[in-house]
Amino acid sequence: MKLFAARFGLRTRLIAAFLFVAAVSAATTATLTYREARSAILQQAQDTAVAQFRDRVGAQGVSLPLDRVWLRDMCLSLAREGKSHTWTVFAEYGNLRVSSSDRPSSGVITPGLRAAARDNSHGSFQRVVKDGRPWLTVGMPTLFDRGDGRQPTGLVLYAVMPLATEEANVEAMVTAARDGALPALLIALVPALLAARSVLRPVRDLRRAAAGIGRGELDTRIEVRGSDEIAELAWTFNESSTKLQESVAELRQAETRARRFASDVSHELRTPLAGMLAVTEVLDEDAGELRPDTAAAVRLISSETVKLATLVEDLMEISRFDAGAADLHLDEVDVGETIRKTLQGRHWEDRVHTELPTGVRAVLDPRRFDVIVANLVGNALRHGAGPVTVRLRTEQREGRGRLVTEIADSGPGIDAAVLPHIFDRFYKADAARTRSAGSGLGLAITQENVRLHGGSVHAVNGPSGGAVLIVELPLAEG
Repeated sequence: MKLFAARFGLRTRLIAAFLFVAAVSAATTATLTYREARSAILQQAQDTAVAQFRDRVGAQGVSLPLDRVWLRDMCLSLAREGKSHTWTVFAEYGNLRVSSSDRPSSGVITPGLRAAARDNSHGSFQRVVKDGRPWLTVGMPTLFDRGDGRQPTGLVLYAVMPLATEEANVEAMVTAARDGALPALLIALVPALLAARSVLRPVRDLRRAAAGIGRGELDTRIEVRGSDEIAELAWTFNESSTKLQESVAELRQAETRARRFASDVSHELRTPLAGMLAVTEVLDEDAGELRPDTAAAVRLISSETVKLATLVEDLMEISRFDAGAADLHLDEVDVGETIRKTLQGRHWEDRVHTELPTGVRAVLDPRRFDVIVANLVGNALRHGAGPVTVRLRTEQREGRGRLVTEIADSGPGIDAAVLPHIFDRFYKADAARTRSAGSGLGLAITQENVRLHGGSVHAVNGPSGGAVLIVELPLAEG
């Protein structure tokens, strides 16, 4: 059933169902009509023949004893008197058998009819099909009056009548019904198409409206026609679309306010933070001359100020991404050499193992690619375990080149429940961990930079343990 639904659309199924119902109704009506008409035709022919034969036999005078010549003359006389059908008359008197015809058709007279005809003074009849041909057989005993009532003479007359004409009439009716079925179904196709159209028009409108909602056209509405169930569905869809539009508008306004707030706060903090950093640098230089507890406090303030400055810079970067103000400054670079410079600039070359083939060149933004590699390697060093490995390779996928950078650590890996969320902003795998060495935005900024290049980044657990973060960028050679 599912395969049928997948192959054929709703219009085809509605028309097929309509035609199926029409065909079943026509077949049922034709069958019942055929049975009633056939019964009426055969019943009329049977009643007429039986009554006529009974009257003719009753009008015959029978005098005993009987001989073969008289019996044959009587059979011929009765056969000639048959109207609308040709009778073949048989006479049976003891062991004497006489027929009005030389054709051997007495075989259609069954033993049951013979027994019923002898026992019933009013005679009996039976419809028989022999060799595919229908027959009506009538058995009628002859009677004579001895003064104390009419008594059987022992002579039984049988009339055998073919029903080929009646069967031909029935077959003609069947042929006419069959020949009229196809035009009837073709005519039924017209209301089927009209009915399918009336049902599918609002369904198509609903599909187009739903597609518009999916594309973000939240002002899409459906025209409500009538007051049936489909009209109620359209009205419900419009009401839902209105509520959705209002909710999305509120969410967008709240999101815009939140982004503006973060951007404004970050921007306002940059100037005082610059002054605080300058002061803390001076205090750090003189910390050795201060008392131990004062020196510890100075170093704590200095480190926290650096963290705050990093957080503000990350918030500013995220604000630029949200506002669509981030752009790329592309250049053709040696990717392997760019990664080495990133590690050297942060003094990680002794803590990170590299597998960087030479000669891999790509067009990308060197500054943003530096941020991508630095954030991923720094995350691996902070939350994983050494050694950390950076691998670089190129791939051909669907006819397009891809630049693949992998950063793998040897730590315990990432919990399966955490993997889908590690690139979320401020996401923490441990809910109780309120403080961390980073800002909580490093991986989110990495993801935004990767998307800006038209690539993707995801995390998996390595087969031998440890987390593996994979960056895939489109490889566009200079």
